[in-house]
Amino acid sequence: MFKILLALHVLFAIFAIGPLVHAATTAGRGVRQNDATATTAAGRMLRIYAMASVLVVLLGFGLMSAKSPHTGEATAKISETWIWLSGVLWLIAVGLVLGLIVPALEKATELIESAQPAGALTARVSAAGGIVGLIFAGIVFLMIYRPGS
Repeated sequence: MFKILLALHVLFAIFAIGPLVHAATTAGRGVRQNDATATTAAGRMLRIYAMASVLVVLLGFGLMSAKSPHTGEATAKISETWIWLSGVLWLIAVGLVLGLIVPALEKATELIESAQPAGALTARVSAAGGIVGLIFAGIVFLMIYRPGS
């Protein structure tokens, strides 16, 4: 069961978090180019993949409570630094996506469709997208390095 959960956790991380980070880090391009189709698509992708990232977390919790094939004990505990810190960082990243980037993209789409300048939102979307990318890179580091364990 451990190996199945690990494989699913990694697969969902690749196929949910990867596109989420890509969409977040490139969303500013649509705003900068005044492309309403691109901003709409980026916002939709961000919403979908932010919700799909919940599956990564749920599988991570399942993996955390699964018995290690090497020791026969639970793989990790929520009290371990790398676990709770990864959860907090994930919440921050998803909060930035759903609370800042997606609303900014929706506003940009409205402005672009009404032939108003949306360029002022480029920095907000791009900066937040970059931060989301860095946060998920930090989570990957925590998952591999596992400080405190």
